[in-house]
Amino acid sequence: MSKASNKFSMLLLMVSIVALIAAGCSGGNNGGNNAGEQTANGGKDAGSGKKTDILFWSPFSGSDGPFMKKIVDKYNGSQDQYKVNFVIQPNGEYYKQLDVALSTGKESPDLMIMHVDQVPTYASKDQLQPIDGMASGAGINKTDFAEAATEYSTLDGKWYSIPLDIHPLVMYYNKDLFEKAGIAGAPTNRAEFDDAVQKLTDKSKGVYGYAVPTLWPQQFIFPTLVWQNGGELWNGTDVAYNSQEAVEMVQWLRGMVDSGVSPANVQQDGENTLFLQGKNAIQFNGPWMKSQFDEAGLNYGVAPVPQIGKAKQAVFAGSHGFVVPKSVTDEKVTAGIGDFLKYVSTNSMDWAESGQALASKPMLESDAFKALEFQNSVASAFPYVQFAPNVLNWGTISEPIWGELNNALLGKKEAQKALDDAAAKSQQALKK
Repeated sequence: MSKASNKFSMLLLMVSIVALIAAGCSGGNNGGNNAGEQTANGGKDAGSGKKTDILFWSPFSGSDGPFMKKIVDKYNGSQDQYKVNFVIQPNGEYYKQLDVALSTGKESPDLMIMHVDQVPTYASKDQLQPIDGMASGAGINKTDFAEAATEYSTLDGKWYSIPLDIHPLVMYYNKDLFEKAGIAGAPTNRAEFDDAVQKLTDKSKGVYGYAVPTLWPQQFIFPTLVWQNGGELWNGTDVAYNSQEAVEMVQWLRGMVDSGVSPANVQQDGENTLFLQGKNAIQFNGPWMKSQFDEAGLNYGVAPVPQIGKAKQAVFAGSHGFVVPKSVTDEKVTAGIGDFLKYVSTNSMDWAESGQALASKPMLESDAFKALEFQNSVASAFPYVQFAPNVLNWGTISEPIWGELNNALLGKKEAQKALDDAAAKSQQALKK
């Protein structure tokens, strides 16, 4: 090899070494991290020309999951600054997995769906951050959402959850059975309901006006009836669901079994099985049942739950909302979250298609939403929905209700005795 060639080779080698050192210092993405390395809060550095990643957890492991994925995919395709990585966790294990992620900080989400009645507990554990500033920066106004959900998730003057939907208890009814019984429309009060279920019951054919569930979804039915009758679940300092107002409603439910309007000893989902078979004319359940009834080809209607109680119209509801862990501090990530949630607030018709009534007022007032008869009927109850008492660990405190309510509805205990026993057990839970 000639001296000239040797010098050229040495020069080429030195240039290559310098290039490699420069690449190593930059981390390959101009942001100090490898391209696939997540930051402590779950996001990824955007770097130069790279999108900021946002890790989004949800418990939508049922038929609703694809509807939310469609919204995320459309958002990701609408801009080139952020990428929302949508992860579905198993619904039954969601909060267990969330607890692990939030306590360890490992693969913790940047954004997550949370049921509204869980917000007080997680906020009290200092695991959520107020979203007032992020919402303001993204142009998200609190007044653009249904008041019940925003008020519930505002604690000590700080807003913690941007609502996606509200899902109250609703009344499903079999239109064919109603027509056969000569009933023109859905009942709206107790007198109409009591009259309708009598007319709808045909024991010779095994058809019942209303099959009283003894288990789920009493978690929605019992509070609804208690509130309608002027009672409370919590009086501000103690459980209150053994009041006379509550006892009267349990007695009303059991009375339908005693009179033969309802079959006795209805087991889990028994009322739904009968509804699907055309042998139960009315069912109280949630909007999430829509897809099942549609797939079964039922000729059904949906309406607000009648006012059975003597005091007021009220209905128990749940709500999905977006919350942000306190550990998320990256400004690019929080800006991206705000941008995504602003998008969802006016582009969530795909979620409505799952059967849910949206909490965003611009969406509720849109022509596209108004064209959805089912969802509009669900949303008509928004002005009087109520959520679980805003009490820490309410799920654990109230757990004794359901077993004792089951005893009363099966006729194993008198209503007053069952609810007194439930209250006593709950009071023990409060002391722990």
